Amino acid sequence: MVLQSGRQKKHGITPALLLKAYGCGLFPMAESADDPNIFWVEPKTRGIIPLDALHVPRSLARTIRRGKFEIRINSAFRTVIERCAEMADNRPSTWINTTIRDLYVTLHGMGHAHCVEAWHEGELVGGLYGVSLGGAFFGESMFTRKRDASKVCLVHLVNRLNKSGYVLLDTQFTTDHLKRFGAIDVAARRYDVLLEEALSVEPLPFA
Repeated sequence: MVLQSGRQKKHGITPALLLKAYGCGLFPMAESADDPNIFWVEPKTRGIIPLDALHVPRSLARTIRRGKFEIRINSAFRTVIERCAEMADNRPSTWINTTIRDLYVTLHGMGHAHCVEAWHEGELVGGLYGVSLGGAFFGESMFTRKRDASKVCLVHLVNRLNKSGYVLLDTQFTTDHLKRFGAIDVAARRYDVLLEEALSVEPLPFA
């Protein structure tokens, strides 16, 4: 179940307000890419990937060892979020509208939004992005144009978060895809405790 707490018109949310919302356990969504309005979401159960319990399937581990993809950090943030907003065969619509894209690009410039990118033969073929606040990383969305590209990005994200001293990876919701990597649901009350602990942590810079 999702709590939608209020709607904001196109220009009603500032980057500072967005960061404050994340610190309170809220995140924004739109009904569709064409809807300029945004609403706040607070799930009654929250998806997380415990950073000490990532599961990497054997076939994916082999792909990573072969170095099929070149991994870059924050080199094409705007492109990553634009690709995440595109429709695909398995994603006929998205919740990432122009307002959301602009807000997160601004957060990126402020050092609070980051992306992990997979490149193959000079082409961006997969990536993910999210928000960093204290020792918490809030995963937002991912895309892939080549098999396993976004999965490799997720593994690299978790490795980077662990090395940098992060303590919480928030996936917002759990999906069958994320569960294969160890994602679990936690109750809102438990999530609030984890978030409070994470916000008190000062990790190394993400990038």
